Amino acid sequence: MIVVSPGIPLENYGLASLLQSGKRVISELDFAAQVLPKCTKILAVTGTNGKSTVVTFAGQMLSHLNIETFVGGNLGLPLSEAALQSFESPSRKPFQVAVVEVSSYQLEIPSKNFIPSVAVILNLTPDHLERHKSMTDYATIKSRIFSHMTDGKIAILPTGNSFLNEAIACHANQCNYAWIGTYPGLQVDLEEKIAYFRIPTIGLVSELSLGALTAIGTHNYYNSAIAALSVIGLDIGIDSEAIGSTIDKLKAPPHRMQIVHKDARGVTWVDDSKATNVEATYAGLMGIKEQKSIVLLGGLAKVSEKQGCNGFGQLIEPLKYHRGVVTFGSSGTMIQDTLSSHGLSIPCLRANNLKDAVRLATNMAKTGDAIVLSPGCASFDEFKNFEHRGKFFQELALQKLG
Repeated sequence: MIVVSPGIPLENYGLASLLQSGKRVISELDFAAQVLPKCTKILAVTGTNGKSTVVTFAGQMLSHLNIETFVGGNLGLPLSEAALQSFESPSRKPFQVAVVEVSSYQLEIPSKNFIPSVAVILNLTPDHLERHKSMTDYATIKSRIFSHMTDGKIAILPTGNSFLNEAIACHANQCNYAWIGTYPGLQVDLEEKIAYFRIPTIGLVSELSLGALTAIGTHNYYNSAIAALSVIGLDIGIDSEAIGSTIDKLKAPPHRMQIVHKDARGVTWVDDSKATNVEATYAGLMGIKEQKSIVLLGGLAKVSEKQGCNGFGQLIEPLKYHRGVVTFGSSGTMIQDTLSSHGLSIPCLRANNLKDAVRLATNMAKTGDAIVLSPGCASFDEFKNFEHRGKFFQELALQKLG
């Protein structure tokens, strides 16, 4: 048996040829799932953006309701750790639920044993195309999360994505579909801060107040609602009323619109370093339209060669609500030029690196503003990863550079 880390492309080591020839080549996810206790239900979440937040919220809901829960996968501990704990401590109570973040890399090798009770594809936008080559292939790989789900298990999907709509026809035929933004599925009233759930096939008609949510950004109302629907869909005796008692306790994971400091001038510092593509930055900025901000954009942009663009033009809409922009890093000039050519209406300065960008943003900020690191880029031009970038930003915030 060859167990493949998700970081290893199938082109390496002749893995694709071995797989095609019938050799036993499996993913780490499948390896873990085949020995996970059968009583452990799996809640799996994938998508281009928002996976970690939804997984974190779902895990917190379950834990606050005293459900023995493992949280991991692409986020934190691999699923193999849950299986290992079952072997090492056979007398311990098994996990009732494993909440698993799943990346497209983990789904490249078709799975036989990884069968979620509830699986979610949050969204699908261009990303990782250097590995997956096309959006059609990307959608097909993501849709494998539903491949072996039968008996009316719940598949939660975004509306209006043509690539996914085509792909799921081959992978989710025996699931209960639930849609994000329409019925059957969920809708969120952002003004009233209420989520409505309607899935007639499983008899679910309910609503959930989200008013107590403290996580910053309106997109987190959707993230918490999706997490809640996923938990209810596990069919383990949890309803909307029970989940309602957990909403005020939910905390977003680090580097996702995380408030890290409020300085003496009343300027709020927000770390959204996990926004490594334009769509994630767009969602974050639209979620804080009422907070005037200086937005830090930069790093190593994910340019689509086929589309001939870098995507930053779509940020014109959310940026119009804010104070200014500072671009930085290897793609800083390109981002600045793109925003300018698309008619950006607020000041846009250019810095060489993140430290210089923070200095410029500090000088630009007014009392009551926010300084938001939401780069829309990978971090590898200056940092080891997005966590390294976020921690460095937090250190700069606490130094109060002027």
